[in-house]
Amino acid sequence: MSRPIMVRPIGVVSGGRGQIFEDHWGTVVSRLILDPVAVDPDATLGLDEFSHIEVVFHFHKESRIRRGAAHPRGNPAWPLVGALAGHSPVRPNHLGVSRCALLAVAGLELTVRGLDAVDGTPVPRE
Repeated sequence: MSRPIMVRPIGVVSGGRGQIFEDHWGTVVSRLILDPVAVDPDATLGLDEFSHIEVVFHFHKESRIRRGAAHPRGNPAWPLVGALAGHSPVRPNHLGVSRCALLAVAGLELTVRGLDAVDGTPVPRE
C-alpha cells in the first residue's frame, strides 16, 4: 500500500468553468480533448451509443490533503463528513470521478454536460 500509483493524462478538459465552484455543475458543457499520443484515433468508436460516461480526473489546482472529517465548506452548522464521504477536492489522492451526459463524439473530442472539472483539468488514463 505504500507504493505510489502513477497515472498519465490521456486528455484535458476544455471549456466549461474556469474557476472552481462547489455546486450547480449540471448544465455546464465542456469538452474532453483526448491526446492522440495516448490513445488511438479509433479509441472512441462505439462511444456515441452511450448516453453517459464516467470521467476520472485530477484535482490539479488543489494541494491540500485531508485524511479525516471536516464540516463541509467549513460550516460548523453542518455535520462532520469524512474525507471519503464528501465532495471536496481536498482528499488523500486528488482524484475525482464524475458521471456526465455524453452529448457528442467527434474523433478524439467528447462533448459532455455536468462534468465538475474546470478548464485545463488533466484526465488520467486509469
